[in-house]
Amino acid sequence: MRANSLALRLFLSASAWAVVILAITGVILSSLYRQGVERAFDRRLGVYLRTLVADLASPEDTSGKFPQSLGEPLFELPLSGWYWQVTRLDPGKSDIRSSRSLWDGGLPHLQDMGVAPGTDGSRQGYVSGPEDQRLRVVERNIDLGDEGHYLVAVAGDAAEIAEETRAFDQALIVTFTLLAVVLLLTTMFQVRFGLAPLKRITTSLAAIRAGTAERLAGKFPEEIAPLARETNALIEANKEIVERARMHVGNLAHALKTPLSVMVNEANARPGDPLAQKVREQADIMRDQVTRHLERARIAARLTVVGSLTEVAPVVTALARTMEKIYRDKQLAIDVRADAEARFRGERHDLEEMVGNLVDNACKWASSRVSIEVVREEPDPTSERRLVRIVVDDDGRGLSPSEREQVAKRGLRLDETKPGSGLGLSIVVELAGLYGGALNLGSAPLGGLRAELVLPAG
Repeated sequence: MRANSLALRLFLSASAWAVVILAITGVILSSLYRQGVERAFDRRLGVYLRTLVADLASPEDTSGKFPQSLGEPLFELPLSGWYWQVTRLDPGKSDIRSSRSLWDGGLPHLQDMGVAPGTDGSRQGYVSGPEDQRLRVVERNIDLGDEGHYLVAVAGDAAEIAEETRAFDQALIVTFTLLAVVLLLTTMFQVRFGLAPLKRITTSLAAIRAGTAERLAGKFPEEIAPLARETNALIEANKEIVERARMHVGNLAHALKTPLSVMVNEANARPGDPLAQKVREQADIMRDQVTRHLERARIAARLTVVGSLTEVAPVVTALARTMEKIYRDKQLAIDVRADAEARFRGERHDLEEMVGNLVDNACKWASSRVSIEVVREEPDPTSERRLVRIVVDDDGRGLSPSEREQVAKRGLRLDETKPGSGLGLSIVVELAGLYGGALNLGSAPLGGLRAELVLPAG
């Protein structure tokens, strides 16, 4: 998942919502569990409170009331955290009876703290007991008529509630952590599975650009199928446009070459006529310009075709063998070092024309040796563009910096004794530029000229 990718955005958004929902659910469950523990605790205290109320309402002698333990030994253990207290509220008849565990202390009254009674008339809440113990208290007002008005309270150590809740929270955290990990892994799988068709489209488009496929093949989900259909339709339309452009270029070439040939033939029929000589000169220039611009149009049309890919090593090796035969009288040694994996993103004819011009130029000027090296470069980390470099060196006289600038100009020749039209290097420059490449001239380690052709690689 790369930065700013759709997969990462989906994964992060789904993960964030999952974590938020789990956190909220955990808080709610913890709160509900605590409330359940408190209700159970209150019911336990309520049993003791009803026992005290029953004893208080008993017609027996007061001295026999209020059993100290209520069946719970903690009510007899000093400062145990479990206490009961009965307070008479009648004016002038105040009386407080309490469990032995309360020692000489007392329990705060919830009614004095503003706690409202519930539907059953009892109050529940937390108070601070002896030695700042946190206590859970249940109290109730009892009106016995002539026998008096009493406030009965039973308190228990709230640490039991806290411990129960803490144990549940720890188990909840562990469970939800494991659940979160499972959900994140599931989310990652869902994102990858859901975006797999897009990955297939990306792979198919790369195959089309590499020349190993001509269209997007296979079945795609309903949401992506229109994209695949439109892409295939665009590829087909592009091919049709290119084919029509090639046909028009060929027709134009034939339409112009015929009148130019007639003009040249008529001029050649009048060798001594100055006008005929001028017509022949201008006709040659027109023919050169037509050839140049038609060639550019032809190349531009081919460049719009997706999927052209050419292996460089076989082309370079074949050209080297051809040049050895052409320049056999010079007994040139042509060394070839080519990466077998190097591929040119373009058509074979254009590669042959560019490399052929460079090797031919090197053979013309070389004394005894020509070197050709093909290097496939790794893509720049800041760019995914791949390049292939074709370096042609010779051991000729070489060129000065000013001469290097001149030789790339169309029709310019530094030495008229050498055969050629002066168009070779300029054609290479134009072809390389149309493909997004470049031609660089420099000094070769062999002592002559180095021509370095940089082209897009597949």
